[in-house]
Amino acid sequence: MTNKLFCFGLGFSARLVANQLQGEGWKIAGTTRNADKAKQLEADGIEPFIFGDDQPVADIKTALRGVTHVLVSAPPGGQGDPVIHHHGNDLAALPEGTWIGYLSTTGVYGDRDGAEVSEEDELLPSGKRGRRRVTAEKAWFDLGRRHGLCVQSFRLAGIYGPGRNALETVRAGRARRIIKPGQVFSRIHVEDIAQTVLASIKRPDCGAAYNVCDDDAAPPQDVIVYACGMLGIDPPAEEDFATARLSPMAASFYEDNKRVSNARIKEELGVKLRYPDYRAGLMPLYDEILARLESREEID
Repeated sequence: MTNKLFCFGLGFSARLVANQLQGEGWKIAGTTRNADKAKQLEADGIEPFIFGDDQPVADIKTALRGVTHVLVSAPPGGQGDPVIHHHGNDLAALPEGTWIGYLSTTGVYGDRDGAEVSEEDELLPSGKRGRRRVTAEKAWFDLGRRHGLCVQSFRLAGIYGPGRNALETVRAGRARRIIKPGQVFSRIHVEDIAQTVLASIKRPDCGAAYNVCDDDAAPPQDVIVYACGMLGIDPPAEEDFATARLSPMAASFYEDNKRVSNARIKEELGVKLRYPDYRAGLMPLYDEILARLESREEID
């Protein structure tokens, strides 16, 4: 029997998981929000379906036919988790033991004033988005318990990777050096997200939650300075968080200050991080940028 993964939301992280399983001979299906992206997915050998907060999958029976694993990356909205809202009953009808992975965030822990948190700690979200995530996580675990589905939650730190990293931000002229004393963020390279999810598929622990982050919670301004150094660019001027003009979304990232333990993914899933800190993670991304620039020079 061929394994089949269905992804509700084939975004930055889920797509890498799907690509790696596709390379192992798995069938892949999943959702996107528009027809143009659906055509691209189909060209890449992925069976596409349209799905959004207000748009359920039109033919969900066909979408879930033969599915052995489900990965959910669609974020919760005002009406709760959109996948459970529209298709909770459809998922409940899947065979017992079906693996379901939910991509959550470390925002479920809220602000800990720089202290370390593990999966054993109480969930105390500080903002609206964190509270929605906690509600969604609980809904997924409840669905699993009631219907015998093997649900796991992956609490992701700040995600970076190809095309989405501090080097690209600096090169685009969008980097800012916001200083909030004592503030640290945890991060995770997208490749380490993928290897953690794949490890869980191979060694499922129904009902488990996993923090997915690297070993080095660091001040955000340090990452910008390091990226500027790699590129030979002067770092932007320091800005005091208390007076910096930030959008509500940007400011919300500074609400929480904590260090996140990743011991469980190492001990229980055997994960060995490819990029244990942002310095290791930025190096191959820097090499990719150099390769792109050299390629353009050759074309010119």
